[in-house]
Amino acid sequence: MNQPFIRVSGLKKYYQMGGTTVRALDGVDLEIEPHSFTVVMGPSGSGKSTLLYLLGGLDRPTAGEIWVDGQSLNDVDENSLALFRRRTIGFVFQSFNLIPSMTARENVAFPMQFAGANPRKRDEQADFLLKQVGLGDRASHRPTELSGGQQQRVAIARALVNDPKLILADEPTGNLDTASGAAIMQLLSDLHRSGRTVLVVTHDARMTRFATRQIYLLDGRVVSEAEYQSAVLEVASPA
Repeated sequence: MNQPFIRVSGLKKYYQMGGTTVRALDGVDLEIEPHSFTVVMGPSGSGKSTLLYLLGGLDRPTAGEIWVDGQSLNDVDENSLALFRRRTIGFVFQSFNLIPSMTARENVAFPMQFAGANPRKRDEQADFLLKQVGLGDRASHRPTELSGGQQQRVAIARALVNDPKLILADEPTGNLDTASGAAIMQLLSDLHRSGRTVLVVTHDARMTRFATRQIYLLDGRVVSEAEYQSAVLEVASPA
């Protein structure tokens, strides 16, 4: 039996807002298998983005343990976390996070600078990945010259540039029209089939068609699909 690629135990993340304690995650236990495509569903404020940032080493938990690819993220320093992110994680964000002054090629190649790759290798890898996501003819275009769907494809190419084992995507279709969103879902599915572990947090139910596993979050806790659907229907029903 495969060891889990991701394991979290008793995961909590609390924030103070004035005199109020916000329980973004309130005791989450999870195991994610390697080479799986996991979709975490939840409404705004459910804790799904918080979970993704903790798994990616972008934030620290209030309590609980996180293991990714056999490495504990709890007791490592910031330099070790940065190395972990560079070697293991590819991030895809809803807002693309591209650098406006850089071309598509330069945006994709940028993370390789921190890995010490020379400029020629960076450009070759960026061009290869842009072709892989269907943007080989857009390498010299800046973000403002690209559609939202094209910008998200550039962001996915950038996420792949250091050949990560794990893709973490935060609402990757949130800023896209229906057709562009469907294309991005298919691209993430293709990455999963190529052997990567993919975890997507979203409230876009279409994404579940590609998933090997679905997880439902409400108010910082993992719930059953029935409980989730009941809560969603309750919110959607008129008073």
